[in-house]
Amino acid sequence: MKNGFITGIVVFLVAPLIAVTIYHFIVIKNLNTELSESRQKVDSLQFQVDSLDAELFPIQVELGRYEMAYEIFLQRNQKAAQQYGTIISEETE
Repeated sequence: MKNGFITGIVVFLVAPLIAVTIYHFIVIKNLNTELSESRQKVDSLQFQVDSLDAELFPIQVELGRYEMAYEIFLQRNQKAAQQYGTIISEETE
């Protein structure tokens, strides 16, 4: 009778701990799954950002050349450069 009583107490005390442990295991597994999916999304978005950066770079270089050319144009023929600036900013929208 005494062994059965002690076993009952142990089961009574340990069973909730086992249940909580199983619950935490499930929660952690779900969080790991969500984290893995999030990492895949981040990798995909990073790939898109890298692709857009690679596509944008030559355009930025070309724009820089046009800006430099416009500054040189302003120094060489200020009136014509101003007219060109007006055309670009007001007549090509």
